[in-house]
Amino acid sequence: MQDYQPRPDLLHDRVILITGAAEGIGRALALACAKHGATVVLSGFREKALEAVYDQIVAAGWPEPASLPLNLEKADEPLMLGIATTLGDEFGRLDGLAHTAQYIPFLSRIDDYDAEQWEKVLRINLTAPFLLTQACLPLLRAAEAGSVLFQSDRVGRRALAYWGAFAAAMSGIEALMQTLAEETEGNSRIRVNSIDPGAVRTAQRRELYPAEDPNTLPTADSIVNAYLYLLGPDSRGLSGQALSAQTPGAPPTPA
Repeated sequence: MQDYQPRPDLLHDRVILITGAAEGIGRALALACAKHGATVVLSGFREKALEAVYDQIVAAGWPEPASLPLNLEKADEPLMLGIATTLGDEFGRLDGLAHTAQYIPFLSRIDDYDAEQWEKVLRINLTAPFLLTQACLPLLRAAEAGSVLFQSDRVGRRALAYWGAFAAAMSGIEALMQTLAEETEGNSRIRVNSIDPGAVRTAQRRELYPAEDPNTLPTADSIVNAYLYLLGPDSRGLSGQALSAQTPGAPPTPA
């Protein structure tokens, strides 16, 4: 996946919704999608940070984005359906949905895990992506080849001590991805995959590993080509795959 090089017009005339677009991997992906021709719907709960990404895209002369402030902890089914209706009225379709928003408050033993935090972590990392994806499925079906991309993590594929609710949520994300991929195979052009970004130099990573030297880690900008591959037409036919952004070599060959 590391060796994939997207062509400049890879996402020309495509509409892509990105959650967590205000910072970290989501911000880097939003800028990359816009640079490669997409109209990006920027979603996040920090409005000023979203505005900064919006302004950067406009200043670069890329397609004008849309802004969608959204608190995933508070979002419920009616709100998600309302968002999908608004997107449908504005664009008529959705070519890509990238779930990059993640909430990891701390590392803790199961013995000590706070029940309210457990619910919050599951809500933001698993329930909200499910609700938003479900609401957007008609828009994804209306696209020529819609793509749903769930950002996962290594602990969703093999849980580790102290990762608690986040590991449970990421395991759920992997199951959700597999289920939706099975359900859309053969009856739609939607493809559904998950991607583990690996260790990346982000603010969230610094909070979890304060003793780690961030300069030893790749930047978010350096890994997003793998995301572009999965959102763009080059991955058409590839679905139901749990992939890793920092896997050496070329991306998988679609079926």
